[in-house]
Amino acid sequence: MNETIGTLTPRRKAIVLVSCCLSLLIVSMDATIVNVAIPAIRDDLHASSSQLQWIVDVYTLVLASLLMLSGAMGDRFGRRRVFQIGLTVFAVGSLLCSLAPNIETLIVARLLQAVGGSMLNPVALSIISQVFTGRVERARALGFWGAVVGISMALGPVVGGLLIETVSWRAVFWINLPICALAIVLTAVFVPETKSLTMRNVDPIGQALAVVFLFGVVFALIEGPGLGWSHPLVIAIAVVAAAALAAFVRYEGRRHDPFIDLRFFRSIPFTGATVTAICAFAAWGAFLFMMSLYLQGERGYSAMHTGLIYLPIAIGALVFSPLSGRLVGRYGARPSLLTAGVLITTSAIMLTFLTATTPVWELVVLFAVFGIGFSMVNAPITNAAVSGMPLDRAGAASAVTSTSRQVGVSIGVALCGSVAGGALSGAGIDFASAARPLWFVCVALGVVVFGIGVLSTSPRALRSAERLAPLIAGKSTTAEEDARVR
Repeated sequence: MNETIGTLTPRRKAIVLVSCCLSLLIVSMDATIVNVAIPAIRDDLHASSSQLQWIVDVYTLVLASLLMLSGAMGDRFGRRRVFQIGLTVFAVGSLLCSLAPNIETLIVARLLQAVGGSMLNPVALSIISQVFTGRVERARALGFWGAVVGISMALGPVVGGLLIETVSWRAVFWINLPICALAIVLTAVFVPETKSLTMRNVDPIGQALAVVFLFGVVFALIEGPGLGWSHPLVIAIAVVAAAALAAFVRYEGRRHDPFIDLRFFRSIPFTGATVTAICAFAAWGAFLFMMSLYLQGERGYSAMHTGLIYLPIAIGALVFSPLSGRLVGRYGARPSLLTAGVLITTSAIMLTFLTATTPVWELVVLFAVFGIGFSMVNAPITNAAVSGMPLDRAGAASAVTSTSRQVGVSIGVALCGSVAGGALSGAGIDFASAARPLWFVCVALGVVVFGIGVLSTSPRALRSAERLAPLIAGKSTTAEEDARVR
């Protein structure tokens, strides 16, 4: 006899939520842990500056490329099945990362880790949506989900620093293994299998063109400084990326069921949310990557000390992320977006005054300002993305902004080499001076976030979202159909 979602007990629902949140914990924690480990990896595996960037960017690029596809696969083949496969692949990738004998193997293992990671969060959110159907209980579940992000950010740097200092950088990947094993067992025992009765068609050509474009842009930004911007390979890759973008726009514009519905971008709030996500997360990616090298390389702090200095960012996420959500609910996206823009810009300006002897208390203040600004941006991004969208397209619109976040991180890390390559070259360089051009870029990114906050919340912008809704309203699966359990 098949069990329906409605017969699940509160206890079982709670265990399902914990199972899903474990995946969020490891994927979110992985970002800050790996950034703290970057200097140790450089020393142990003798990695070049471009290889260090690829350790982060191959992970975020693969996540960005596969997030939407993985969500669709969960709908088609069963969310529990895809979720378990993702956990297994992520665990195998983590194990291979910890055993990597050289930097090339580590980069490949990070790619495999990202393939598994792409199957976790979007599918876990779908599972939560199917299990918690009541408005109040779903809001509570999503609130708990959001809190785990803050917890993972708090744990990541400190746990990572402790493991690096007491064991080695390889231990930061070991921590994923017991968490994945627990999540796999809980999912097998407690999570019901769900599928959608009607599935969107897979768009392999659109998917492939998007991947070629993203990897092409990041390859040019990372390898350009080392090979030379006029190097034939760099030029060729850049041309291929531009051609892929043109082909993507043309192909997706004509497809009946596209990978990304380009009509979404007629909505100013949606376009603004996408650009804001890219800008804010580019600043975030650059900040995490460079400050770990600065603190451990330029200042000589231990990994544990570095993790403690990162704590204000985590505290900002714990306190101000939910506050931002409440502000958006009460006053709309504008206050949170403007606050985020001002604080990201302010922290980036503070970074331009960084030196090799900046007092620790100033660093803590700087991290706190950046952390609060960054924590304010997520809720309005999600809200603006789905503003005015029909309910059946809100998920797809939200997935685009989730992808944009990963693209932003990739671009931010890539910019570290192309704009501040001297800071990554090693000993004998004034790191703070060499990194200064990058912080000016981050100032510009903060200003863009502020400007878009004004533009995307204007009456004209909101009218553009309202006009879009009737154009893209289409067939959707009813909640009852989508919640069928097999």
